[in-house]
Amino acid sequence: MLVSDAGYSLRDYEQAAGAIRSRISEAPSLAVILGSGLGAFVESIPNATVIPYADIPHFPEASAPGHEGKLIIGDIAGKPVLACQGRVHTYEGYSAGQVTFPIRVLHMLGVRDLIITNAAGGVNTGFQCGDFMLINDHINLPGMVGLDPLRGANMEAFGPRFISLTAAYSSAHRQTAKRAAAELSIDLKEGVYAYLVGPCFETPAEIRALRLLGVDATGMSTVPEVLTANHCGMNVLGLSVITNMAIDHIDSGRATTAEEVFETTRSIAPDLARLLTKIISEVG
Repeated sequence: MLVSDAGYSLRDYEQAAGAIRSRISEAPSLAVILGSGLGAFVESIPNATVIPYADIPHFPEASAPGHEGKLIIGDIAGKPVLACQGRVHTYEGYSAGQVTFPIRVLHMLGVRDLIITNAAGGVNTGFQCGDFMLINDHINLPGMVGLDPLRGANMEAFGPRFISLTAAYSSAHRQTAKRAAAELSIDLKEGVYAYLVGPCFETPAEIRALRLLGVDATGMSTVPEVLTANHCGMNVLGLSVITNMAIDHIDSGRATTAEEVFETTRSIAPDLARLLTKIISEVG
């Protein structure tokens, strides 16, 4: 039996998708993954179906603060949407294949458009806390040393052995997001996201190095999901919330904290809800 690098067989993915399908009347073609502290966006969905990750066979359970670990299925802007309220990370001890298990399950449910959000540290000195950044490309540092979700036996049911990442982030969806932000008078930055494993925040030297590489924001998620979604043929939109400005000097007297991250996510929640709702109304 063919299994992924994380030890999953095709049947494992089918069982998880079947468990979700049995509890919903309609499988949405659009899904949203909500990053650290951003899950409040879906809490006001009327008559939503809520499925804890623990109730889904083989689904990895979230343990990081700010990640509820639930699937929320309901209507947003008149469209059926499936939202992942929280995610898992490799720093929790999961493999890249386990982190991306939900993406392949979403594919089996019929999801074709995927919006991925995260809380990120600002590397670009022109950014400030509370900014939104549209991801147009990424640098996958862990992937360069083998921590890649597509490593191991390829499952043709999901996609080909080799995929191009020239346009990992859908051009059409990026244009939609820009129009939505402009109509709402929300300043939407755009840039390159760097993925690091964590859980430690970056050193000042690492931040300076990332800046030299052309990185605008950095975080501990998203890229494995983007790779797997592209492998499955999904159209991906990536959105970072700049929750802290990365520290690039050892004598700054400052320190990055999780509390700072969550304080920022709380403050931007209304604008994030407006932006995501507008994007969802126009996607597809």
